Amino acid sequence: QMIKNANYRIAIIEDDLPINEMYALKFENAGFNVKTAFNGKDGLVLCKQFLPDLVLLDLRMPIMSGNEMLVKLRSKDWGKNMRVVILTNISKDEAPHELRFLSVDRYVVKAHYTPSQVLEVIEDILK
Repeated sequence: QMIKNANYRIAIIEDDLPINEMYALKFENAGFNVKTAFNGKDGLVLCKQFLPDLVLLDLRMPIMSGNEMLVKLRSKDWGKNMRVVILTNISKDEAPHELRFLSVDRYVVKAHYTPSQVLEVIEDILK
C-alpha cells in the first residue's frame, strides 16, 4: 500500500491542531507526501510552493478563511485547476455563498465521515 500513493502530494489546511495531525498521520500512513498549514494565508503559500495534487481545506479558520483562500487559489494559474476537497463542520446549506462558484471536487462534512472514509474519497478522486 505504501507504494500506491507515494507520488501524490496532499496539503491539509485546517486550524484545529488535533484534526490536522490526525489527517496528516492518516495520509502519511497511506503513503502520501503530506504538508500542513493552519490558516488560509499560510495555506496559499504552501500550495504555491508545494503544488499539491490535492488540497484538504477547512472553511472556518483564523487570518484567512478557507473560502477566501479558495477565491485566491482559483485566481492563480498554478491554482485554478488544483483538486480541492472541502472538509468542514459547516453544512452545505450554510456554506459561504461564493463557494458555489468555485470548483471543488467534494464537500465533506467532518461529522459524517471517518478519517478512513475521507481517505477513500481522496484516493477515489486521484485515481
